[in-house]
Amino acid sequence: MKLHMQILIALGLGIKRNWHIFSGIILGIFVGVFLHHHSFPAVSELLTFIGQIFIRLIQMVVIPLVVSAIIIGITSIGDNRQLGKFGKKMVLYYGIITTLAVTAGAVLALLMKPGQGAAHYITENAADEVQASVATAMAQQQGNVLNMFLDFLPSNPFHSFATGNMVPIIVFVVILAIALAKVGDVNRPIVAFFESVFAATMKITDWIMFLAAPGVFALTASAVSHFGTDIFHSISKYLLVLTIGFLIQLFAVYPLFLKFFSKVNCATLYSAIAEAMMVAFGTASSSATLPLTIACCEKRGISHKISSFVLPLGATLNMDGTALLQTVAVIFLAQAYGVALTPFLIIQICLLAIIASSTCAGIPGAGLITIALILNGMGLSPEQLVAGFAFLFTIERITDMMRTLVNVTSDTVVAAAIADNENEINYDLFNNPAAYEEITA
Repeated sequence: MKLHMQILIALGLGIKRNWHIFSGIILGIFVGVFLHHHSFPAVSELLTFIGQIFIRLIQMVVIPLVVSAIIIGITSIGDNRQLGKFGKKMVLYYGIITTLAVTAGAVLALLMKPGQGAAHYITENAADEVQASVATAMAQQQGNVLNMFLDFLPSNPFHSFATGNMVPIIVFVVILAIALAKVGDVNRPIVAFFESVFAATMKITDWIMFLAAPGVFALTASAVSHFGTDIFHSISKYLLVLTIGFLIQLFAVYPLFLKFFSKVNCATLYSAIAEAMMVAFGTASSSATLPLTIACCEKRGISHKISSFVLPLGATLNMDGTALLQTVAVIFLAQAYGVALTPFLIIQICLLAIIASSTCAGIPGAGLITIALILNGMGLSPEQLVAGFAFLFTIERITDMMRTLVNVTSDTVVAAAIADNENEINYDLFNNPAAYEEITA
């Protein structure tokens, strides 16, 4: 099938599966334009209230989602021979790709300055509050870098949980998860508990995403009613930066990575996983795409040993597309609110984006859920940036679909590289596209 036809199918599938989100956006635009020209303060206040409820619900699930995802992801690796044989290589490869993603996102955002177009929509009081919060946090951290790293270790984990201080929470949870992985089967009660927490949190997230249409409608209508249709001109550069960044990952980073670390041909790999890439774009969920991703890899030459180990962990821990999106989104918000982007702050944003993306669930909307972790490290909370978040949520579904395609492709790139390194790939099948059968699983 020609590439342009695959793209059209992916777009059609995405619209079909997410019609309620797109309907909310379109209806929000019309209502926002009407309210922009006709003053109804009570209606505008109600829309703002609904939008804030949606953001508050998203923030509510961050801690249980992050904690349970880390514990399940690390304990699933365990202390077995697989981890010793190629688990470390998997972590190294995922780390390289994600680091390149956040670097590309930061460079593009700093060069193209997507947030400056939205700056005049932010009130002076809101901008002053955000600038002061960031300046205070950065002054405290830069005053003594050693103390900053010391603060990463919680003296009282329960206090960190109570205050929502995400970095110490993650440090504690990672240490706990590694210990649980080392103690063997005795960990089952605790791991089972967190598996239940993760499943319940995912269900709550499903409910929240069920409210995505009215939430996005309210945020879009509120933004357009306040700012007019010029908001889409202001957000277009943000979308352009993300698109360029995702294309760099797909057509520069991944091909070069495969060339340096394996003998796998990138074009052949993309052809082999085309169905998974399309479904990833359509569903905006790497978890929902996982069965098809595994099927594409196994039926086209990559061994079950590699696919069953690398791909599920990748769908949980490897989110370079999400890391790129979060880096650009936070820099966009910083530029919109007039925050000075010092080298120290930029490095912190990139590091926190790597951490936040690895704790992100493979579900629609998760990329903007865990962005609270990065803001927390800057001394901010989502409530302080409601106007800025309205911009991001206006096109969130489109960017979510793109970043999921990148995430899923990244998982298969690493799986293919490790399979090549370990002689676990059947090149007779992999290099024979004529033998491929369409996978509908």
